[in-house]
Amino acid sequence: MPELPEVEVLRRSLERPLVGDRFEAVRVHFPTLREPLCEGRLRRLEGRRVLGLRRRAKYLWIDASGGQTLVVHLGMSGRLTLVDRSAPLVDHEHLGFELASGRRLRLRDPRRFGMAFVASTESLDRDRHFHHLGAEPLGPVFDGAHLADLARGRRAPVKSFLMDASVVVGVGNIYASEALYRAGIHPRRSVARIARRRFDRLAEAVRAVLGEAIEQGGTTLNDFADGAGDSGYFQVSLDVYDREGEACPSGCGSVIRRIVISNRSTYYCLRCQR
Repeated sequence: MPELPEVEVLRRSLERPLVGDRFEAVRVHFPTLREPLCEGRLRRLEGRRVLGLRRRAKYLWIDASGGQTLVVHLGMSGRLTLVDRSAPLVDHEHLGFELASGRRLRLRDPRRFGMAFVASTESLDRDRHFHHLGAEPLGPVFDGAHLADLARGRRAPVKSFLMDASVVVGVGNIYASEALYRAGIHPRRSVARIARRRFDRLAEAVRAVLGEAIEQGGTTLNDFADGAGDSGYFQVSLDVYDREGEACPSGCGSVIRRIVISNRSTYYCLRCQR
């Protein structure tokens, strides 16, 4: 599933070509996504110019003139790409936005877990999809103090805590494993047993891992591509994720192990992570 770095890479790749362009027509081809596409609402964008692109958690926000915002979530297999308007429809192309520039913004989603809808720009923070979300991990609020404060009174494994979107958004399975490895914290350790200084280290690791992933174009394990259709390559830099049985990159002499936490595969080094 595309996580925060992938959505940020997508935002950056689409920002320059889209800003200033105008939505001319909306074409709904297959409305059956996680939330059915509403053609009437999507057509509110017709005739409006693109003002800017933002990201909230794993959602892409495309702000348009007239106080309307297109919200896109890629789900597990979605791709949002710019193609020539005359390009033929492809399999699983659910939605297309014809632009004044002669291009089409195409949303494909073979597994249909994504979504796209239009909402009032000024009310987005109160929308049911967003009002419950926690801090942005690359924003000013997120640090060790933030984590320690929200951990107070809890006993959950730190891996589950880190993936709780009410605590911090966008830290999915891959990046949680990587950040915990860098911070030297066992993924099953209860948050009640983590000292403040270790929360500081964890927050720094989360920022570093996400930042490096963005710079390397995200992680492409199966489906992710940016707005131009290019894959990321951070997967070659992963220290522990999906490396069960391989030698720990620290040179400690141990190997990477795999366990399951909250039904998700989790990778760690028994010697380096306590």
